[in-house]
Amino acid sequence: MTTTYAALLRGINVSGHRKVPMAQLRSLLEELGHREVRTYLQSGNAVFTTDADDLSEEQLTEAVEDAIEKRFGFRVDCLVRSGEYLAAVADACPFPAAELEGRQLHVTYYSEPVGPERFAAIDQAAFLPEEFRLGDRALYLYAPDGLGRSKLAEALSRPSLLKGVVATTRNWNTVAKLVEMTRH
Repeated sequence: MTTTYAALLRGINVSGHRKVPMAQLRSLLEELGHREVRTYLQSGNAVFTTDADDLSEEQLTEAVEDAIEKRFGFRVDCLVRSGEYLAAVADACPFPAAELEGRQLHVTYYSEPVGPERFAAIDQAAFLPEEFRLGDRALYLYAPDGLGRSKLAEALSRPSLLKGVVATTRNWNTVAKLVEMTRH
């Protein structure tokens, strides 16, 4: 059986640091035996199909991280998620995505489930109209003025809240595009 996945790389190609050219990322994924490899934007989004159904998302993630480190000389945190999972996260969005601009809605994907206790110290009322909701290994953030101006996003990304998990954030436009790409 063939499964389509997205690899979400964290923190690459930012301000000229940790450069991972998308053409080389596509080549690397093909060398790992994946097919129909496509990338989206320069920020580390790749979609691929594989017949390796005996491998878990975690094993696929580790293989991608190891290959990037070997090729580029630095380790990049990565999350590999199935197209089915990405669609489920998009479908479960608690905010009216169709009514918002893509820059106003974001999803942070986590390497493992995160519970409300992790964010209990955040007084959500103090950040209104910004809001967040938790999903399946995901956090949905509504930031009406965009992520760059979001005080709530800053609070949610404190290292103490992220201890022990890999987290990577995508705006809604990217979320929707990756769902579309993994369906084809």
